Amino acid sequence: MKVAKDLVAASATPMVLGILAEDASYGYAILRRINELSGGELDWTEGLLYPLLHRLERLGYVESSWQSVTGERRRKYYRITEKGLAELAEQRRQWDTVVDALKEIWLGLGDRGPLTAIPLEGGA
Repeated sequence: MKVAKDLVAASATPMVLGILAEDASYGYAILRRINELSGGELDWTEGLLYPLLHRLERLGYVESSWQSVTGERRRKYYRITEKGLAELAEQRRQWDTVVDALKEIWLGLGDRGPLTAIPLEGGA
């Protein structure tokens, strides 16, 4: 299954902030965590993640610092700020509202059996 770009884009900020709320992390580890959490269904690229991290940093939601690990190259670690935690709480509230509404809609469709495409009138 391929997740639509619009859905990936809409969920990117709360996903990254949520991961950073667990602990500070660096880019590759964030990509691995997203892949792991989605059972491999979300396979983000660096081209998606790094512009997002830079935007979150500009907004003051995350801070970064370079850290050296013995025997490995330096890595840029990101950590969530207090402002980022507040934004994560707001994003979670909004997502809870959307998910709850979708559940209500989908549960109401349960008696209809499998969902199928409904043709538009006038043909398209």
